[in-house]
Amino acid sequence: MRTLVLNAGYEPLAVVSFKRALVLVMNDKATVIERMEGNPVWGTRDVYDRPAVILLSRYVRIPGSRRVPVTRRGVLRRDGHRCAYCGSGATTIDHVQPRSRGGADSWENLVACCLRCNNVKGDRTPQEMSWSLRIMPQPPRGAHWTVRGTERTDPVWEPYLALAA
Repeated sequence: MRTLVLNAGYEPLAVVSFKRALVLVMNDKATVIERMEGNPVWGTRDVYDRPAVILLSRYVRIPGSRRVPVTRRGVLRRDGHRCAYCGSGATTIDHVQPRSRGGADSWENLVACCLRCNNVKGDRTPQEMSWSLRIMPQPPRGAHWTVRGTERTDPVWEPYLALAA
């Protein structure tokens, strides 16, 4: 069982175990917003609601910018596993500006690509191939990218994750 932790401003911060969430609630550092019905936690002296979403009572400052690291899996996920050139299913990633020509490993230069388009394009730019990109590559945004653990979401969390997007 996992619990979504919201900052005092209702922005998603983290996903923690229900035990950690219950400790925060019991120490008056958080309040339960959403609970799992019919699944209480039995203590020696009391019965507690199992938290699904908690809200911190004090605001926690988030450090600078939470940049999402560039990964192959992340690029494929951002582009919906669709080729940026032809739209078919993508299994590889491609550098729009080839690495041999100074192209960086960045969100703005990497796109999902099918094996066929990747082999045909080779070491050329889309302009040299007279190809156009179906999407403009950019860094991903939203709580599901910056908050760890939201890859597998609970349906109860959806309204709170949508507020941060």
